[in-house]
Amino acid sequence: MIRIVIAEDQGMMLGALGSLINMEDDMEVVGMAKNGEEAVRLVREQQPDICIMDIEMPVMTGLDAAEQLKEEDCKVIILTTFARAGYFERARKAGVRGYLLKDSPIEELVDAIRSIIDGRRIYAPELVDIAYDEIVENPLTDRESEVLRLVAEGKTTKEIAGELYLAPGTVRNYISTIFEKLDVGNRIEAIARFKEKGWFR
Repeated sequence: MIRIVIAEDQGMMLGALGSLINMEDDMEVVGMAKNGEEAVRLVREQQPDICIMDIEMPVMTGLDAAEQLKEEDCKVIILTTFARAGYFERARKAGVRGYLLKDSPIEELVDAIRSIIDGRRIYAPELVDIAYDEIVENPLTDRESEVLRLVAEGKTTKEIAGELYLAPGTVRNYISTIFEKLDVGNRIEAIARFKEKGWFR
């Protein structure tokens, strides 16, 4: 029996997915999580063979959870609506064994589960195309990325300066450079671009 944990923040989707998988003779859902933090805890408690994980969830994203589970025996399958090169690249680096899109039929998911148990990796074909077309390295330095991370946490220029032991003017210069490198006009656009590319760690 293939033991499975599912992590999905939309209750109806979580329930439906669990019911459909439980209908398979060789599969059993042993845990359901509504965020990445719950998923990590359930995987460590239940020791499942597979964890099916959404990406954009509260408390902890599916990619953050996958990175935490990298050393576990459980094989992670990302199941998401987002066909984004940055997400896909980060998922691969986290060692996920499958990356499928939610508009795929359930038959594709259960076939992928069996293939992954047999040692294969299963990625949605359109993702592989997007990945080769779009993957771009993060143009920001480590320090610029750190500044943007603090901006994303809602910190002011003064607060960032205090945390990084920099002058406020230096932080403003970093933020201007970040806008220029990401080709954006404000902090919200910068955060959105960085997130979309999967560069946040």
